[in-house]
Amino acid sequence: MKISLFPVILAGGKGERFWPLSRRDRPKQFLSLDGSSHSLLQATANRLLPLAVAWDNLWVITSSQLASGVQKQLPQLPSENLLIESQGRDTAAAVAWTSLEIKKRYGEDAIVGFFPADHWITDQQGFTHTLNAAVQLAASKPAIVALGIEPTYPSTAYGYIEQGEEFGSFNDLPAYHVQRFTEKPDRNTATKFINRGRFTWNTGMFIFQVGVLLDQMYTHAPEIIEPIEKYGLDIYPQLPKKSIDYALMEKTNLAYVLPVKFDWDDLGDWNAVERLLKQEDNPNVDMATHVCLDTKGAIVYTTNSEDVIATIGLDDVVIVRDRNITLIVKKDRTQDIKQLLSKLKTDPKFTSLL
Repeated sequence: MKISLFPVILAGGKGERFWPLSRRDRPKQFLSLDGSSHSLLQATANRLLPLAVAWDNLWVITSSQLASGVQKQLPQLPSENLLIESQGRDTAAAVAWTSLEIKKRYGEDAIVGFFPADHWITDQQGFTHTLNAAVQLAASKPAIVALGIEPTYPSTAYGYIEQGEEFGSFNDLPAYHVQRFTEKPDRNTATKFINRGRFTWNTGMFIFQVGVLLDQMYTHAPEIIEPIEKYGLDIYPQLPKKSIDYALMEKTNLAYVLPVKFDWDDLGDWNAVERLLKQEDNPNVDMATHVCLDTKGAIVYTTNSEDVIATIGLDDVVIVRDRNITLIVKKDRTQDIKQLLSKLKTDPKFTSLL
């Protein structure tokens, strides 16, 4: 059976803004944040398997610190399809190395898709329909196809893709040339983008023929692709640390976007749990035994079923209890968790908490 897509899961992230639940030995992609029995990584693999057809065609790239965890979570994944980075150098290096490996095995016409391990998507039918459209576009011409989610509010947490002229329709979905990529804007700019109606959120999911991607890397990011091809993995720690957006997508003239509408969240911090699980009849999101008086807009989470969290008179807070750590933070300050971790890293007595 001919394989139409080789999906690659990017599973090297730390997910620091989900601390203390997410730690070095248990990053965000290993967690279940929606109350299900599957981790985000497992849910991503299950979502991609119908497109890959078999485990033999699914790939994962991760760090050396997380490789054993990936193997435990995905025991069906062939060991040769697990690429292990000696040191994380962001997504440009990961995409370049994986693309070189897939080209060696399947040739430059192989169609590859890259997918972060920590996304939340429930519409399998819509996701599959969109991916089939992206594969059709990538097979029809030299193209690097980005999936863009139609925005529902002026988010400052996501990058944006501006649509240029319409190129055609694939699987009944319109495709557009990319006019530009914009990194996380301020709220006023995001509101303007929404009002213009031709911007989508950048999901970080890309589909392309592997030969097209590598050719564009040689043109726009030779400082990444050439050392890997010449020296192999020994050079990896010396590679520039760049995202694929910055290294390539903002520079190439082969970028196209498919605006899509399926439910999607990149689960960037604890506020995402509220977007997933908020119920109208509960003023809080409780993933714990929570006894409260005059508390509303709280997100409460504990890993110990015997813990009881009691609150009085709190508004819009996140309370997380995991092992020997309790985190309490205002919902509008969850982005600052990374700053707190930077502070903990400077004191040896706190390193075991990371």
